[in-house]
Amino acid sequence: MNIAIADPLSPISAPARNAAEVRANATYEALMWALARPGAIRSLPQTDIVAVVETLVDRECRVFAASADLLPAIAATGAELVSADEADHAFLSLDTAAGLSALAEVPVGSHLYPDDGATVFARAQIGQGRRLRLSGPGIEASVEIQVGGLPDEIWSIRAARCLYPTGFELFLIDGNRVLGLPRSTTIEVL
Repeated sequence: MNIAIADPLSPISAPARNAAEVRANATYEALMWALARPGAIRSLPQTDIVAVVETLVDRECRVFAASADLLPAIAATGAELVSADEADHAFLSLDTAAGLSALAEVPVGSHLYPDDGATVFARAQIGQGRRLRLSGPGIEASVEIQVGGLPDEIWSIRAARCLYPTGFELFLIDGNRVLGLPRSTTIEVL
């Protein structure tokens, strides 16, 4: 008796990816490389932050959103909407007092469970504004960047709350460009 064995490399064995999957994969890759190489600007496949929600948020996530515009996209994922101090992912408007207050409340994890720290997303102007010097893992020596559209208080809040290994990951988004600032990155305001 001959039994046919399917070739695992055959194109039949792999389903075709649709446009949403391609976009989600490209978004995820850009976000992860932005964290792996702090200070290096990465390109997102589209300018709408909804793509970030669709890529990272699912029904097991707890999400805080400062903007009501994101609520339909978050609701579509089945994620639980929570206050900033309970969020796994926080979409903030850091140019407002409420946004800074939320940043001061997002979870930072613990020494036993540092991965309980939140992932924060905010809009900023990359390439203009305040000069910052970054150093730490993923950066050779140091790198200088410019970030605008944010009050200076953000950097003191971050410095007080990101005491590695605790802290939060911060993604700054400007159109289709993203800059990742992991909790392990030291930021010097110039």
